Amino acid sequence: MFDPTAFDNMKVVIEGALYDKDISGEIVITDRNDFLNMAKMSRLFEVMFRLPNSSVEAQFKMESRLDNLAAELLPSFQAEQLAGCYVKLSFFLQHERKIDYQLAKNILVDIWGPTRIITVSVVNHPLDLQNKISTVLKVKFDRMITEDQLEDLVEMTEFMITTLMKLSEKL
Repeated sequence: MFDPTAFDNMKVVIEGALYDKDISGEIVITDRNDFLNMAKMSRLFEVMFRLPNSSVEAQFKMESRLDNLAAELLPSFQAEQLAGCYVKLSFFLQHERKIDYQLAKNILVDIWGPTRIITVSVVNHPLDLQNKISTVLKVKFDRMITEDQLEDLVEMTEFMITTLMKLSEKL
């Protein structure tokens, strides 16, 4: 048995919160990945979900790198500054006509706050006969998330669900 890292503890918390919502029928989990990169000694956990009867999807992505692991395992390696994970959130929309991208970004700013880094990417496949447009809205946190914010991770699931509802309603 091993001593779980901050990444492991935070993964269990967010995974449990999301699967509880999946079991209760609030969301539908559509994909889950847990990667270990042996070449770079990094971990990546991602889970995708949507609301029932909605095509807008959310993705929670959490990553821990070698310096984060070293900060936990080596007492002299800046444990205070580096022991934690990086979190990124993405929201995926598929649509046939152009949407109000500024409104989409404003929805995220209203929910996540103006201090978050929010980007909007649009992909149009001009040779696709169905002419589907893919829009990805990303929320990036400007700091590392640590075990001290475990409760924030659970609360984050509520904000993600609210974001899915607002995007589904308004766009």
